[in-house]
Amino acid sequence: MAVHVVPLRRRETVAERTAAFFFEKPAGFIYRAGQNASFTLVDPHETDALGPTRSLSIASAPHEPDIMITVRLRDTAFKRALKKAAPGMRVRIDGPSGTMVLHEDATRAAVFLAGGIGVTPFLSMLRDAAERRLPHRITLFYSNRRPEDAAFLDELRALEQCNPNYRLVATMSQAERSSQPWNGEKGHIRRDLLKRHLLNHRRPIYYSAGPHGMTMAMEMMLEDFGVHEDDMRSEEFYGY
Repeated sequence: MAVHVVPLRRRETVAERTAAFFFEKPAGFIYRAGQNASFTLVDPHETDALGPTRSLSIASAPHEPDIMITVRLRDTAFKRALKKAAPGMRVRIDGPSGTMVLHEDATRAAVFLAGGIGVTPFLSMLRDAAERRLPHRITLFYSNRRPEDAAFLDELRALEQCNPNYRLVATMSQAERSSQPWNGEKGHIRRDLLKRHLLNHRRPIYYSAGPHGMTMAMEMMLEDFGVHEDDMRSEEFYGY
């Protein structure tokens, strides 16, 4: 894998306690939508036991001019450094890596199961699918506590207008705690939710991304469905 040192260009708040960071894309940096890379802070003002490096999904699509990552702003040295970062702050990028990419066989639908910040590889894949007009039928099930916590929710809705092969099913587990009205699905991603929104739940390729407990629960649910393990792909997020 190639190693590049790049500056931060800008940042953007995308949900409560969640921000997107846009870094300069180095010449020759090629990746597939959904892949990740290791991001290391260069000369950070502080470190902790977790160190200055995180493996993060690249949330931008390959055709875009910047490399975007998105993180929940928790209280770690890495996150504090990002939260305080000004344009020009440098990071070292090692990558890309990872196999969380859309399958080639467009005759088989894709089902994305995202928990919280786990939506980032799927955002990259959906932007890429819209840009390249891919024929894959894609359904994204996106679970959050409240709409305020759902990063890129408006964009994910808008992408339905850009790509007729894509559909979003957003669900909120604590909608009653939201200051916004919510008329969509409620609860976590579960068997009956998938059955109501999928014509044939055994045929697609399934992708899940989110906290460890969520991805394990998705795999168990899909096994109970009769989905073969070769048709399941997952990526875990550990509070980054």
